[in-house]
Amino acid sequence: MNAASIGSALSLRGLRRAFAAGALALLAVPLVAMQFTGEVDWGPGDFLVAAALLAALWAGVELALRAFARPAGRIAGIALSAFGFLAVWAELAVVIFD
Repeated sequence: MNAASIGSALSLRGLRRAFAAGALALLAVPLVAMQFTGEVDWGPGDFLVAAALLAALWAGVELALRAFARPAGRIAGIALSAFGFLAVWAELAVVIFD
């Protein structure tokens, strides 16, 4: 294992930790908002669906990083994962695709 591969593994580990922290922070937003307003009314199922969506996004990003060696392929894979996440999120939020 050379220095470049060690550095790459460390940066991917940092990316995974940052993604996990961001996902937890996103899940905490409605939890905190429910303490201050009645407008946000999430149940356990809502949190499970949000966590599943974030896990699917994480899996898509991880797959893109592992499947593609070139930056263009990685960017395209991550963008496709993000688009899929946003499309499902929008559909669940306001039923766009009726």
